[in-house]
Amino acid sequence: MNVQEFSLNSEDQVIVKVVKEVLALFKIVVGGENPSYRRMSVQNERQPEDAVCIVTQLTLEDITGGQHRWSCTGTGRVGEHESAAVHRLVKLNLYRLLREHCGMPPAAWGILHGVRPTKIVHRYIDAGVDEAAIMRRLAEDYEVGGEKAELITQLAFRQRPFLARTDDHTVSIYVGIPYCPSRCLYCSFPAYVLPAAEELDRFMTVFRQDLAAAAAAVRQYGFQVQSIYVGGGTPTSLPDAYFSEMLQLVYHTFYGAATLEFTVEAGRPDSISPAKVQTMADCQVSRVSVNPQSMQERTLRRIGRNHTPQDIVTMYRMLREAGIPEINMDLIIGLPGETVADVDDTMRQIVSLKPDDITLHALALKRGSRLKLHLDEIELPDDAEARRMFENAMGHVRELGLIPYYLYRQGYQSGQLENIGCCRPGAESMYNIQIMEEHQTIIGIGGSATTKVVNPRTQRLKGAFNAKEVSIYMDRIDTYIEKRASLLAEAYGEQEETHLC
Repeated sequence: MNVQEFSLNSEDQVIVKVVKEVLALFKIVVGGENPSYRRMSVQNERQPEDAVCIVTQLTLEDITGGQHRWSCTGTGRVGEHESAAVHRLVKLNLYRLLREHCGMPPAAWGILHGVRPTKIVHRYIDAGVDEAAIMRRLAEDYEVGGEKAELITQLAFRQRPFLARTDDHTVSIYVGIPYCPSRCLYCSFPAYVLPAAEELDRFMTVFRQDLAAAAAAVRQYGFQVQSIYVGGGTPTSLPDAYFSEMLQLVYHTFYGAATLEFTVEAGRPDSISPAKVQTMADCQVSRVSVNPQSMQERTLRRIGRNHTPQDIVTMYRMLREAGIPEINMDLIIGLPGETVADVDDTMRQIVSLKPDDITLHALALKRGSRLKLHLDEIELPDDAEARRMFENAMGHVRELGLIPYYLYRQGYQSGQLENIGCCRPGAESMYNIQIMEEHQTIIGIGGSATTKVVNPRTQRLKGAFNAKEVSIYMDRIDTYIEKRASLLAEAYGEQEETHLC
């Protein structure tokens, strides 16, 4: 639907944001060519009642001047935070009006737009709501379809035993190595093509300083490191000697009796070598991520990958022969020029390798990616085709006996889909669960790394962010170390003093 003009009776940034999310969900374009309507107006009014009650009025003026006006009323839940209820009801009312009166199709995720939909389910579980009631509330409060409501409800219950293994002083470590062999078509991550030795030497000097400061904090607060995750970028894009130094520093600094998991993103076959595989085995790396994205050679060339499907198989077998306990493989659904048949062929090849964990990503059109910048020149599957691709891929995943255990969403994903990780029972990635559900403090080290601190007294989450630009990270390392230290002191400092007394 195209409309010439749009008006909203609020300048509140959150209200504007949630209304725009509904318009984007239904692909309603303001100011496009050949408009269906001259004007669309949305007005929200709060009623003077004890409970939060919002009346939303939708007005459409067609090209000939005729007007259509409808309204919808929503009431907040008992105990629902006032501002959260207002924002949810504004979005829910508009969603329902457009569905009922403008013929918009139902969205599988309803009005849920955030990255971590399972966090809502965890709040319900914490409040003592049972499984059936949670699914009803997802449908009533967010218009989530039955399949997605069941998926995230069952997934959240499956995560509970893992989340219960964390106490106030259990943390994870994230290490960011912001380099790659080349930049993929769809990528907007803060990663840079591998520089010359002089620049790498400078990075490693700063990295050692960053790591030493994080290690001092771990000792100061008596933290136990539950999992270590080395990501990026592609960490294995570092030359062998640099990779060995980096990984051994991380291993000897943070790996201990409490460590359950040590993950390295190897990502791409054009970044691996026998020496790197041996380094990972020597450092007790328990999980390696191999990210084919596709097993179609023409697709790999199209997206900027400098390897073949056979290279992926060779890399996988090399890791297995080295005794790496768990291997994860990432795939992207909805890549340029691909069809359901392509996805089916890719999945048959991947499943034949029997990875422990498969993560399916729906292609996201990310700002800053070459794909987003040149979208008019690139053929992408439409939403319906993307959903068929995803269903095909999930069928192969289920046949392998893998079950979903973590999930997240991104903006502008193909087919209004999600990213979902599935594994064999017992191969769940603790780090993946923790980073998505935000129950645990994660200390970030390296380029573009984020530190997320969960205050053990308030359970509030705050973050400190290293610069995305590698040069800025290196120039201002003292500032980023201080920000991280201040955040940890705010959450743990008084508790530490009490403990010492």
